This record gives sequence, C-alpha cells and structure tokens, in this order.
Amino acid sequence: MGDGETHLWLIRHAPVDGPRGVIHAPDAPADLGDAATFAALRARLPADTLAVCSPARRTRETAVQLGLEATEDAAFREQDFGDWTGRRHSELEAELGAAYRDFWRSPGNNRPPGGESFADQIARASAGLARLPDGNAVLVVHSGTIRAILAIALDLSPGTALRFVIDPLSLTRIDRLQNAWRVVAVNQP
Repeated sequence: MGDGETHLWLIRHAPVDGPRGVIHAPDAPADLGDAATFAALRARLPADTLAVCSPARRTRETAVQLGLEATEDAAFREQDFGDWTGRRHSELEAELGAAYRDFWRSPGNNRPPGGESFADQIARASAGLARLPDGNAVLVVHSGTIRAILAIALDLSPGTALRFVIDPLSLTRIDRLQNAWRVVAVNQP
C-alpha cells in the first residue's frame, strides 16, 4: 500500500472449548468445530497478508484453522485477570462478595489482584498497533483486545469501550489512516 494506511481485520478467536462462566487461562483450547463459519470467514480475509495472534492457545488454534501463519505478539493478549484466572465468576462473587462487585462497577480502570486493568490493556494494544506496518493485517485476538483497539480508534474511555459486544469468530474492520481512524464494521458474524 505505502500510503500510510493499515487495514485491520480483527477476528475474535473461536469459542473456548471448556466450561462457561470461567475466566479462562491462556492455555484454554478453542472449539474448532464450526467448519461453515471458518470457511465463510476465511473467504472474507485478504490473501497473502500479515497475520498476528496473541500467545493464547485459542487464538493460535483459530489462526491455524483459518489457514493463517500468524506471528504471536503479547501486546495483543487478553486482559490479565491475575489471581482470578481459571476461576468461575460465581465462585469469586461468593468468596469476595462486595469487593468482587465493586470491581465490576468500574471495570475499565480497576485491577484484579495480581492482574491488569482494561486501561492497561488499551496501553499495551496501542504499543502493538504502533509496530504494525502499512497494508493489510489480520489479527486473531480476544474480545478485550478488539474493544481496546476500538477504544484507541474512537478515543473512548475504558468503561465506554467495554460496552461493545464482540462475539467469537466475528470480524471487526478498522483502518488506521495517516492522521485518523475509520471504523468499517464491528462484530460482523
């Protein structure tokens, strides 16, 4: 391209192949069984393009299923929930009570014990975006990562960006222009 533009194809990983209601660890596997959705998504992606994924198993597996040779970049990993990783939300609420509920009253800036805030994730994603070259880039990442990139593109507060719904195997298209951003589509099935 060479015009100072980066066209981002942001894909949320396939659903986690595991229990629901859990803050999944990076080694949680993806459910790769939806062949029709993978085929439809693969057909929409640009050919011969830079592909990047987070280091999480579910993003790597999703990228492979899409036929991508993705490079791992930790800047695009999901928010680190620290001591809460691997635990059920219901267990945390029962154990921590008001402290757990207080976290979710302002989840954009609060940090779970031993973890990072969503604002921290936005800063990390911003550093990753700065390293991407002009041209097309497919990122196979997490819902939080896509929300973080939307926060950057739209200049949103962390709390506001968390309002976006980003479904598994959805496509979000954003263009980084020379001096601005363009949001083409969000959470397309």
